[in-house]
Amino acid sequence: MARARRYDPDRRRRIVDAALRVVGRDGIAGLSHRTAAAEADVPLGSTTYHFGSLDELLVAALRQANEGFAAILRESETLADPSADLAAELARLTGVWLRGDRTGVELEYELYLAALRRPALRPVAAEWTEQVTTLLTRRTDPATARAVAALMDGIGLQVLLTGGAYDEAYAREMLARIIR
Repeated sequence: MARARRYDPDRRRRIVDAALRVVGRDGIAGLSHRTAAAEADVPLGSTTYHFGSLDELLVAALRQANEGFAAILRESETLADPSADLAAELARLTGVWLRGDRTGVELEYELYLAALRRPALRPVAAEWTEQVTTLLTRRTDPATARAVAALMDGIGLQVLLTGGAYDEAYAREMLARIIR
């Protein structure tokens, strides 16, 4: 007797969530269809059905991970206020992000930097920059928005790599210099 297929509309999302947990715990080298399936508690065939290659799974994971900081920016009412101090708000929001779930922030950067070696990830990594730049162009020109995004990226990486504390005053001053 054939088993009835179970309706599971969230399975793809659960597999991506599981892939993010695996990468967060074991790094990208620890991710495979098998480890994602085990973490998601789904049959191996489900991961290969939804993601034909490991790069497809990593693309979906990176796209989901990219939502972290972009969501913080999108949800900021102050950032949308043209009279608000843009540098101060961006410095504050960067601090909120970096002081949040450290594993999540590290995971975002790990997947983002994986694009250096995995060309399939490059368009998704570029999407993050485009999202942030688009949000910032509401308050500044596109070239300045790209420079601001690059500075925030650099500060974030320095904090993660050195284990140092985030210095909001420094970030605010450097952002203000670029925005002027």
